[in-house]
Amino acid sequence: MFEKPHLLSVTLREKLKSSNSNDRYIAIVNHIDQLESTGRVILNVRKDSLQHVFEIGNILQIKTTLQKNSPPNNPDQFDYSKYLENKQIFAQLYADTDEIRINTEIEKNIWYYTSKLRSTIIRNLEKSDFHKTELNVAIALILGQQQDISPEIIRDYQYAGAVHILSVSGLHIGFILLFVTFILKPLPNTKRGSLFKLIIILSSLFLFGIIAGLAPSVVRSVTMFSFVAIGNHLRRSVNIYHTLLVSILIILLFEPSFLFDVGFQLSYIALFFIIWLQPLLASVWLPKNKITKYIWDILTVSFAAQIGTLPLSIYYFHQFPGLFFVTNLVIIPLLSIIMVLGVVVMVLAAFGYVPFVFAKPLEWSIYYLNKIINSIASLEQFIIHNISFNYSLLITSYLLIIAAVIWFKKPNFSKFIFLLITIVILQTSFLQNRYNIQNQQEWVVFNLKKNTLITERNGNDVSMYANDSILKISRKNSTLNSYLVGNFSILKTKKRLQNIAFFKGNKIMIIDSFGIYPKNIKPDILMLTQSPKINLERLFQTVSPKIVVADASNYKTIQKLWKATCAKQKIPFHATGKKGFYKLN
Repeated sequence: MFEKPHLLSVTLREKLKSSNSNDRYIAIVNHIDQLESTGRVILNVRKDSLQHVFEIGNILQIKTTLQKNSPPNNPDQFDYSKYLENKQIFAQLYADTDEIRINTEIEKNIWYYTSKLRSTIIRNLEKSDFHKTELNVAIALILGQQQDISPEIIRDYQYAGAVHILSVSGLHIGFILLFVTFILKPLPNTKRGSLFKLIIILSSLFLFGIIAGLAPSVVRSVTMFSFVAIGNHLRRSVNIYHTLLVSILIILLFEPSFLFDVGFQLSYIALFFIIWLQPLLASVWLPKNKITKYIWDILTVSFAAQIGTLPLSIYYFHQFPGLFFVTNLVIIPLLSIIMVLGVVVMVLAAFGYVPFVFAKPLEWSIYYLNKIINSIASLEQFIIHNISFNYSLLITSYLLIIAAVIWFKKPNFSKFIFLLITIVILQTSFLQNRYNIQNQQEWVVFNLKKNTLITERNGNDVSMYANDSILKISRKNSTLNSYLVGNFSILKTKKRLQNIAFFKGNKIMIIDSFGIYPKNIKPDILMLTQSPKINLERLFQTVSPKIVVADASNYKTIQKLWKATCAKQKIPFHATGKKGFYKLN
């Protein structure tokens, strides 16, 4: 399946954020070589000067090779292949525009019509001279489409602890429910009137969810708030825990893969802790002034959500925004204005009408929102980066948090003992992890394009060997930082590459672009970097390494010759560009 080209028929389902070289889409497979097939793939269309634009619903014929999702090429990097597999995407396609044939027929399903609606709204807003930067944020906030937001703005929202508002979630769906309920308030609360209100509310929520792309967080929020609306219609007090549980079960019944979605996990945990912990925090102080109470409620909701999501956030992102409570205190009032204006503007834009009286205040509100976020994010001394955290610490941290909340809610001796036991479990997990790290040693050749990077780790002390260009920016090197964080390690020393290295009884000969090497050394490992001009076959007459390692600083054509020579001599050949990093331990 993955070895040779196939003729594939695919239908475009969703537009993703483009990379520097490709426009990217999620596509549904219809046929492979005339055989009916099913599945989801990512289609990468190489950019060219003609700027071809495909529509959602286009059926494409492509003769190309299916590419398996590749595991990370370096240790402790984000595993994008696993991320895609959790979304039921197991392959990618790469094609030039001239290799793609577009069918005249378009598959007009719900995805096609919602994409058309979003395109109409965006096009009409662009015609109204809505500033591009603010428009991209508005589209993310209201329509759930983040593809065109600049990396700088996303980074600011991450550092300020507000990146969650760029993904449509419970906060946004809650605003929609309140807004629609407010509009329908004049309707009588008769049996028919109440049923009509419910139908309009449910239709509005589901329409908004579909327009926002049915992301896991959107589906969760729409499902949960639909149960809340139905409970209100039946005049029954809604048990929010039951609502939460039923919404989880219904969603996972239709989309089990959502269970592994980071947004799905974070949104449910945040919501659970807001429901469970916020009343406890709010009861600590009961202000009488309405404004003070409003501020206190925002703070307690923020702290409850942050406490609940803290271990999971650190586990996935390895950082903590220290000013999250300031961010939420400032942006939630502003966000409520933006959501009301945004919904009105988007609905009117869908009909080709963008009134200045609503559009300009929306644009200004988003402009000031971005300014506030940027100001908070610029205080980088309050952002804790590169926090090492693993799965055992994640589980034991949640045990401690849950035990602490249970004890604070209704203190007694048995709950206090349980709290102490969870503290001991967390400490034991930490000490066990530290012991394991201290007893590890490894020598790693990284896969770094056009450069060489080698590390030697003894316990949590890492020595780095590289050329001058990498040594100068070592603190900013994301590949190295991921490795240090993943192994609870610190960078102890930085050294230039030498021709000879020793590790656990192994002699390692490193030959760089100069092609100079000691003649009297019999290495166990031969490493080639920076495309040295050497005759490998002649070299093997004097040295017989157990393995030859070539990193990504070498030309691919030379690596092919080396591989053939090694195969002839029956010596294993490890190219990091093909097999990923090389580790000796």
